Amino acid sequence: MLFAMLAQPFSSLAQKSLFDGKSLKGWHVDVPAKDKDPNIAPSFVVRNGLLVSMGEPRGHLITDKVYENYRLEVEYRFAGKPGNCGVLVHASTPRALYQMFPKSIEVQMQHLDAGDFWCIQEDISVPNMEERRGDKTKWGVSEGKGRRIKNLTDDSEKPLGEWNTMVIECHKNSIKVWVNGILVNEGTNCTADHGQIALQAEGAEVEFRKLVLKKLKS
Repeated sequence: MLFAMLAQPFSSLAQKSLFDGKSLKGWHVDVPAKDKDPNIAPSFVVRNGLLVSMGEPRGHLITDKVYENYRLEVEYRFAGKPGNCGVLVHASTPRALYQMFPKSIEVQMQHLDAGDFWCIQEDISVPNMEERRGDKTKWGVSEGKGRRIKNLTDDSEKPLGEWNTMVIECHKNSIKVWVNGILVNEGTNCTADHGQIALQAEGAEVEFRKLVLKKLKS
């Protein structure tokens, strides 16, 4: 359950896949409900060569390693009813928010909101912050605060059932997000510049067929 906190070398390769198509090797699971019932149904499985977030029970699939200065390319689709999911970058302390979410910046994958930022005990700045984050007096990174930063466009996703491509570029203290080739969000002054990568189980079944990490020059 515990996060690996020490940064590890990326690789001698400029590019690597985080999913081997056969197993969850290189990842570990943090699902709070498993504390009470270790035999509860898995939240993440490999099915027909795809990595699948089952949506329930809720929790996270987390890389064993820590990464920095990279571009992550993700191909995903909602397998049934649309709903919520996300990719968390710069993840560190487990269960730091609502005793569920690791300290991180979430790149939202929720249907029709792909590319939003959610601040989870970490923060980031974007242009026209008040327009996209709401009342400045309510901004924050903890429970009950204004943690959502809306993306620039909500018409970048493909029709349900089709595969979407999300690219997340983390370089020093900046994060950029593209959905199907459209730049949908860009932030700077992030309070973290390295960490683990996590996928959510958050109520909806989501299939992943590609999780490829490319090293960026520091």
